[in-house]
Amino acid sequence: MHPNALLDLATDLLRSVLRLDQPADAVVSAFFRQHRALGNRERHAMAETAYAVLRQRLLLAHLAQSGSGALERRLAILAWQGSDSFLRGALGPHEQQWLAQVKTVDRTTLGEKLRHNLPDWLAGALQAQLGEEFWPLVQALDAGAPLDLRVNALKAKREDVLKALADAGIKAEPTPFSPWGLRVDGKPALNKLELFTGGSIEVQDEGSQLLALLTGAKRGEMVVDFCAGAGGKTLALGAMMRNTGRLYAFDVSGHRLDNLKPRLARSGLSNVYPAQIAHERDERVKRLAGKIDRVLIDAPCSGLGTLRRNPDLKWRQSPKAVQELQAKQQAILASAARLPKSGGRLVYATCSLLNAENEEVVAAFDAEHGRDFVRLSPAELMREQGVERADELVSAECLRLWPHRHGTDGFFAAVWQRR
Repeated sequence: MHPNALLDLATDLLRSVLRLDQPADAVVSAFFRQHRALGNRERHAMAETAYAVLRQRLLLAHLAQSGSGALERRLAILAWQGSDSFLRGALGPHEQQWLAQVKTVDRTTLGEKLRHNLPDWLAGALQAQLGEEFWPLVQALDAGAPLDLRVNALKAKREDVLKALADAGIKAEPTPFSPWGLRVDGKPALNKLELFTGGSIEVQDEGSQLLALLTGAKRGEMVVDFCAGAGGKTLALGAMMRNTGRLYAFDVSGHRLDNLKPRLARSGLSNVYPAQIAHERDERVKRLAGKIDRVLIDAPCSGLGTLRRNPDLKWRQSPKAVQELQAKQQAILASAARLPKSGGRLVYATCSLLNAENEEVVAAFDAEHGRDFVRLSPAELMREQGVERADELVSAECLRLWPHRHGTDGFFAAVWQRR
């Protein structure tokens, strides 16, 4: 494809992504379905350019002011993630001159807002929580995320999978904390590998693996994954249970549960019962009250812990949305808390970085349900599951994972036992 035609397409893609009315990954996928002739390298350059703009939108919009022509084209030029020679072939002499000029700007002298590229409300909240660790977090969020895999313990051993990946020319290493995890170099196509199609590996962030481990699910138990989504944690729980007992995967979205089906088929699990529920007070939930050994609630949240992968979320969320989510989280936690039997375990988790969705929700639950539930130490529970250096993952008796500290997405969890 001629360089200029590709730059035009990248400009069109950016125009769609920057409407921010849908998740960026969905917009990118839909765009590529409309342009099937694009090769892998072209798709990669365009998608990465769009994500680079989302990551550094304030900075790039500031730098783009000096140019002329369509704003989205200028942004695509400034953020271009393909080859330099290709970009040169797409630019006229004026644009080349302008780009050279912009490259001389010393970005370290720009204001804070243009360096952190976060909306004010979010930057303020994170600075208050992190102090001087705020800037290392910003750097980690900008760097993108590695590809983490979970080895399905029902089908394979981690060292055997490492060897099989190496034989396929894929470099990987064990994750530092999760005993099931592997971190892969780059973004290789895994879905054609026998390891993947045969269900020996699943793509899952190490932090998400640690949430499943916190449940301590065992053989023969009754376990509920309360907000199962596409089921990454459900699959991990099923493997922990060695495919015995009963594992209920609840979600309000039938579409998300449909996405679990092919993964379930690969995994070899037959102890999983996916069920769409109307809301957190559904009849199905009432029927299981007081009967369940372990309940995992990966609550609907702002998703701000996944900004390395989903940088559009920082522009699509708002303080009002977080407030509404907090009310929903409290309702879901209170409802799911009816499920554990005496001595049963309850895990509340989010992939948010914000106190409002994490510590504040837990404090409200403790205030209301402290008579029935006692808090457990996440470090101790993780050590029992073979998690290395578990103490590094805990703050104020909660699991608190940060991209800049732990190399995972941002995750939070608190754990209770019913008295």
